[in-house]
Amino acid sequence: MTLFDQISEDIKKAMLAKDKVALDALRGIKKEFLEAKTAPGADGELKDDRALQILQKLVKQRKEDAEMYTAANRPELADEEMSQCRVIERYLPAMMSEDELTAALTAIIAQVGAAGPQDMGKVMGTATKQLAGRAEGRAISAKVKELLSKV
Repeated sequence: MTLFDQISEDIKKAMLAKDKVALDALRGIKKEFLEAKTAPGADGELKDDRALQILQKLVKQRKEDAEMYTAANRPELADEEMSQCRVIERYLPAMMSEDELTAALTAIIAQVGAAGPQDMGKVMGTATKQLAGRAEGRAISAKVKELLSKV
């Protein structure tokens, strides 16, 4: 079952359970998925790797919105955004631990033959493709900087 199909099924379950938070989050996901399927250049199909990218974007947006609401002293809106964020995160693969990320990036650095901080672009290009969905871009970037400064 594709992520698109899973989301559609879970919308039905959320409706039956009268789970407003999950329903709002899932409808937002489905809207983004439908837009991606019908976008110019799309073949009317949504592959799971593209769906994961969309989910990551939605999680990032929800977290940023929650931060804005917290800064504006609107905790009830921040809580709602974080609740939706937790619903969306259920569909993402488990994130890598610090040790797993270090090991994966060390292997990528050796693979591309990086010799120092000047090769960060090469490493990041490969790392973001290989670790998509399993680590956040900020975490990858920080760890790559740290590892390349030691090379």
